[in-house]
Amino acid sequence: MSINRAAPATEFLPVGGRHLAYDVTGKGPLIVLAHGMGENRTAYREVAARLSAAGFRVARTDLRGHGESSTGWASYTRTDVAGDLLALIRHLGGPAVIVGHSFSGGAATIAAAEAPDLVRALVEISPFTRAQQVDLGDLLTHARYRTGATLLMGAALLRSVPLWLRYLDHACPGARPAGFGDHLAAVEADLRRPGRMAVVGKLGRSAPTDAGARLADVRCPVLVLMGTLDPDWPDPEAEGKGIVAELPAGLGRLELIEGAGHYAHVQFPAEVATAVLKFLKKGGARG
Repeated sequence: MSINRAAPATEFLPVGGRHLAYDVTGKGPLIVLAHGMGENRTAYREVAARLSAAGFRVARTDLRGHGESSTGWASYTRTDVAGDLLALIRHLGGPAVIVGHSFSGGAATIAAAEAPDLVRALVEISPFTRAQQVDLGDLLTHARYRTGATLLMGAALLRSVPLWLRYLDHACPGARPAGFGDHLAAVEADLRRPGRMAVVGKLGRSAPTDAGARLADVRCPVLVLMGTLDPDWPDPEAEGKGIVAELPAGLGRLELIEGAGHYAHVQFPAEVATAVLKFLKKGGARG
């Protein structure tokens, strides 16, 4: 498999008076990759290269208020981002498979429920797709979860780039791919631009209740990928199973990425790409 990692040209899609930045590589069935809050589309560099080399047309998009996309949107909910994803899929001549990480996992759920004709399948990586309840007992007994929750809430509330970088470091335990330091430096430079951490704060305050309410309405196959060391939950496997249980029977399945934190696609891109390709090959996408 020949993998081309050259950065593709940025394109812009006008949406509601603002614009969404995206790029496209490869030819074949469409896959749209959507990152989580506080990141940008370069987080999918290695995964996108592998998927396009495997025969897919891969679009990476910057969420509203992130990367090269506009700031100044009226709101930043998962429902808003779902609309953005569907606009991009229509523009690119969908349907598409959506791969959504964290915040975008919930947005992908809403997109699939809203437009089943445009979404062939979902892959949700460490998704915030259900309402979250903080348990004081878990905070006391799970040090990894306690540290992650403290850093995450602090970064969002205080709009602090240093706290966010500490969270990213904590959320990627153990294995670090080549270029990880450069990736963190790029994220830091992006978030130090005016208004960017304010967007992170707004996304952080947007509860995933809108996504959870649409899980039962999804009609396409769903793969949930959870890192076994994800600090955003005291029990990542239990959260993944909970998402699958709220989907219509038989549509969802859970796969664990051993040793990964909240950013499995950054830490273990080969494993994530392999999981996605296996899922799609085994009939994980309609039509």
